[in-house]
Amino acid sequence: MKRIYLLLTLLFATATHLAHLDAKLPDLTPSIVQTKLNEIMKAHASHKTISPVLVKRALNNYFEELDPNKIYFIESEISQWTEPSDLVVNKILQDYKHSRYDTFFDIHEVMVKAIKRRHKLEETINIDEFSERVNPDEFKDMKWVKNQDELLERLTRIKALQVDTVSKLNEEMRERSLQRIIKRQAKYEEEILNTDQKHRQQLILSNVLKATSSALDAHTAYFTPDEASQFIINVQQRLFGIGAQLRDDLNGFTVMKIIEGGPAANGKELKAKDRIVAIDGEPVVGLDIINTVEMIRGEENTPVKLTVIREITDAHDQVKEEKLDIIVMRGEVVLTETRYETTYEPFGDGVIGYLRLYSFYQDPDSSSATDLARAIKELKEEHKVKGIILDLRFNSGGMLSQAVEVTGLFVTKGIIVSIKDDSGNTQHLRNLDGKTAWDGPLVVLVNRASASASEIVAQTLQDYGRAIVVGDDHTYGKGSFQTFTLSSSKNGSVNPQGEYKVTRGRYYTVSGKSPQLDGVISDITVPGPLSEIEIGEQYAKYPLESDSIKENFNDDLSDIPFFQRDKVRMLYKFDLQPKINIFNQHLDALQVNSKQRVHNNKNYQNFLKELKKKNFDEDEDPDQFGQNDLQLAETYNIVKDLILFSQ
Repeated sequence: MKRIYLLLTLLFATATHLAHLDAKLPDLTPSIVQTKLNEIMKAHASHKTISPVLVKRALNNYFEELDPNKIYFIESEISQWTEPSDLVVNKILQDYKHSRYDTFFDIHEVMVKAIKRRHKLEETINIDEFSERVNPDEFKDMKWVKNQDELLERLTRIKALQVDTVSKLNEEMRERSLQRIIKRQAKYEEEILNTDQKHRQQLILSNVLKATSSALDAHTAYFTPDEASQFIINVQQRLFGIGAQLRDDLNGFTVMKIIEGGPAANGKELKAKDRIVAIDGEPVVGLDIINTVEMIRGEENTPVKLTVIREITDAHDQVKEEKLDIIVMRGEVVLTETRYETTYEPFGDGVIGYLRLYSFYQDPDSSSATDLARAIKELKEEHKVKGIILDLRFNSGGMLSQAVEVTGLFVTKGIIVSIKDDSGNTQHLRNLDGKTAWDGPLVVLVNRASASASEIVAQTLQDYGRAIVVGDDHTYGKGSFQTFTLSSSKNGSVNPQGEYKVTRGRYYTVSGKSPQLDGVISDITVPGPLSEIEIGEQYAKYPLESDSIKENFNDDLSDIPFFQRDKVRMLYKFDLQPKINIFNQHLDALQVNSKQRVHNNKNYQNFLKELKKKNFDEDEDPDQFGQNDLQLAETYNIVKDLILFSQ
């Protein structure tokens, strides 16, 4: 992936890895670690035993746990583990089977020496003699340094960047910020250097569990007790914040997006691209993003003061930085943008309906399916609807049951999605209603951030021939599901040995294909802001492989108990959704027309050139690219063609 940032909505602030340095360590022993790993692998969709591949992945993950910023180790001292021989791998493999983790204890000793070396190197750093301006982008996707000189250079440049940032604060805040950076590093190193044998064993074993579980696939993870408790709090409680998305940079926390309807948006002072460097007078440069979020949270209707650095362009087109103190009143963020919106565009003697769904939700008052059904009904009552666009861009999923019901608005009865678990059992989820809200021309608009439930809807409608999928070349590729041991905890209690989530299986649509890894392939590629970005499951560190099952257009009800099958068949066999070719027969002509329009659109061509630039910022709000949403505008053109071809 070109650039990997931690985007965190301050309302929820949920993370799978929470680095609380003063957290209580889990109550682990080597035998408990083996038991937990056996439990995880027994439930996993693919990996049932420790293999040489998993050993290599676990070693890599272990180093990422210890030294994620690559500021301690030198390549030569760890190469025996980062590029292990078969002999080393086999030894570790046998050790795993006998609850021995000697190699990881050996690595820990190397880390202890690396910490002491770093202390000596830092004593030689003189920032006053360093005049070069450091770009924070150079610290992304770093490699291990080759020697001590390179390590010193890296440490110097990081310190220079931090000093440059805090220099924009007043003297008191500047000193506190630098002290915070030092204190945070010291606290982390104190954990590693602790000579108490029990403490050291628990620390190493918890990192072994983290490294090995996350080696299975991108979504399997181990939680320490404190991390598990934090996860429960974030999911179960109402949290109050400012309604913004942050990016964790070495020189502060950049505001990537202001959530519509939230406190920051209502206050109108905080802007996207502002860099937060202090909260209520406390410097946050060098602070973990989780701790920063905790500082921003608070009781409803209480103020939080954000000190930000903002870039401004003066009359001579010179970019300068100014420091501002912004007060935001905390509040509950009403995430209207995580629901839906609807509009229409006139076409001929009717309209093209536009439905944008931001997530698949359900609560006592509404759901994504009922809201869309009502929106379609109102459109049909007020206008002559010619076609509909279902926009699922940036929709990362939600409730599986809602994916089934939303798909059911456009198809009659039939299988929508199938779930195969770790034991090979397959369950089919069906639409049983038989009534459709819309059976005319339909285009589903997607991008590389359309994931999970979005992919089920898009691919199922594509499978049945009910819709043409338009947008980026493929969607995200999240076709797996996970279960959590957290869900079984009683009264919010957490196992002192820790908890875990594990990938149990995959989703498949009626064609038998899973969107896992490859995503849904668009029928007509219409590039958008993410079309050149390496985002998706295929770019994850250890993605789960794809898979397929037999197609189920002719539903044999094989997953229904035999003695109930005939009764179900009597109720279910009428109005089954057939596989149709009404719209796909025009696909070649639609592709040619779209390609020609994009080619002749100078604004679109300039946009595509910008996308291919290496310094293109994929975190920009897509609405900032020109005055129009070019991807959506071309989708409207495709729908217009489809309507004309279908008459």
